[in-house]
Amino acid sequence: MRDLIRLLSFLLRFSREIPRSRATIALIVFAGIVSGVASTGMIALINSVVAGGRQATSVTIGAFVGLCVALPLFRVLSQVLLIALTQSSLQSLRLQLSRRVLAAPLRQLESLGAHRLLAILTTDIQTIIEAFAMVPLIIMHMAVLASCLLYLGWLSWHVLLETLVLMLVGVVTFQLAMVRAFAYLRRSRELLNDIMRQVRALIEGTKELKMHRARRQAFLGTVEASARDLLQNNRRGSQVFAFASSWGQVLFYVLIGCLVFLLPRYQTLATETLIGYTIVIFQMMTPLEVIFNTLPGLSRAAVASRVVEQVGFSLNDETPGSAVERLPAATAGESWALLELSGVLHRYQRENEDESFLLGPIDLTFQRGEIVLLVGGNGSGKTTLAKLLIGLYAPESGEIRWQRQAVTAENREEYRESFSVVFSDFFVFEKLFGLDAAALDDEARHYLRRLRLEQKVRVEGGNLSTVDLSQGQRKRLALLTAYLENRPVYLFDEWAADQDPTFKEVFYRELLPELKHQGKTVFVISHDDQYFHVADRIIKLVDGKVESDLRPARPAEPHTDSRYADAREGSR
Repeated sequence: MRDLIRLLSFLLRFSREIPRSRATIALIVFAGIVSGVASTGMIALINSVVAGGRQATSVTIGAFVGLCVALPLFRVLSQVLLIALTQSSLQSLRLQLSRRVLAAPLRQLESLGAHRLLAILTTDIQTIIEAFAMVPLIIMHMAVLASCLLYLGWLSWHVLLETLVLMLVGVVTFQLAMVRAFAYLRRSRELLNDIMRQVRALIEGTKELKMHRARRQAFLGTVEASARDLLQNNRRGSQVFAFASSWGQVLFYVLIGCLVFLLPRYQTLATETLIGYTIVIFQMMTPLEVIFNTLPGLSRAAVASRVVEQVGFSLNDETPGSAVERLPAATAGESWALLELSGVLHRYQRENEDESFLLGPIDLTFQRGEIVLLVGGNGSGKTTLAKLLIGLYAPESGEIRWQRQAVTAENREEYRESFSVVFSDFFVFEKLFGLDAAALDDEARHYLRRLRLEQKVRVEGGNLSTVDLSQGQRKRLALLTAYLENRPVYLFDEWAADQDPTFKEVFYRELLPELKHQGKTVFVISHDDQYFHVADRIIKLVDGKVESDLRPARPAEPHTDSRYADAREGSR
């Protein structure tokens, strides 16, 4: 019952976004109750005719026919409504969680891990919706049980009290078993996160696993161990449910035995009462068995709904409320002049380290039309600074200002619209989403030729013919999207690392100067010290601090200007 209430409470909370869903849920519940009451009414009617030894009257026959119509009618009604509601609920729940994921701060998503989100968006949602499909059946059978107890009380209230004592013993012992089973199911859900992590590793690391037998065998051993633990916990939980269900049935047979063999020895019972109790208790065994069989699914759904609430629905919205005064020059077509970082600090936990890493304080000012290289050793804070610059991370203290206006939670998303980015762990979509220019295909074909991909990729209606390319070629496709966005600021994180020497030369000596000539500001995270001379500024980071901010005179050769030596050394 607790799991059913938790599940219904969860569904009612998220159903606010589904039109007329609450009215539909109420109608489903009503139809289930009517169907259950009609089932009990049928038993009471038959018992009154058989046990009373009376001949059926026209009223009795009419009531019987009415119940025969009402019973299947309301059952079918609840099922039809449920089918429509479960499908819309599944879609709505996934969309709600997807919106929350996209609205949540990147740092929060990174701390959760993709495997947890994947488990929620796939397994947990499916588990909840499958359990939701059982709700009308459970409600109908609970209505049968409740109406049966009312009928038994009408037959003899003192016998009902004696019956309820034995039933209470069964409920208490069953609940103890449920606590044990729920612990197994909760552990199974925790293990699912490990399984999802391993699935991602299997898919993304297939080549590496194929190349190393010992690694492959060790990895499979880990997968087998996790799968075995998951299987054992699921099996133990199901076994506890099975034993509890069998125990409940045994108690009902004991109850019937007490009614038939023991109770008549100690008190006088009318024949109609004894027959009625016996028939009704036998009738109650079927709905109880159905409810017992659905309890494992309900318990799994209760665990899943708790995870969805704790993780999925607890994601913060990084754009609370409505936007304040619009940021100036936030679109590509407008001019801008100033981007400032003032006292910016950001702390985070680095991988495999107990102590947190502190970036900052950072005080930097950038102008329109600059090529800025961000250099430094691995772990120096380059990527973190880049994510702060483009608005994916919010500074813990200090301020980022765009055209002298502070970037805040309310306008950060608008601020991000000023940047086109190719990340080191980039992703290429097969469709040019969000780009609705009238001549999009022609413009895309132009850039495909510039990027030397016209023989590999075609574009029709904003759809790319393939993204199944080499790493370097897919990075060029990511650059294609950045070009088409035509925003005032660009950021490239190790873009040239996967390019051949020829195209690396094109990137640094042709593409970057072209963007500068168009008035774009370009940030480049790079280790290519032979091309440092193309930059207007070279900012070197060491242990989260800006060690140097060089503004070389142009033109300059990288081997003749001693000011590049420190930057080159730090990039290695």
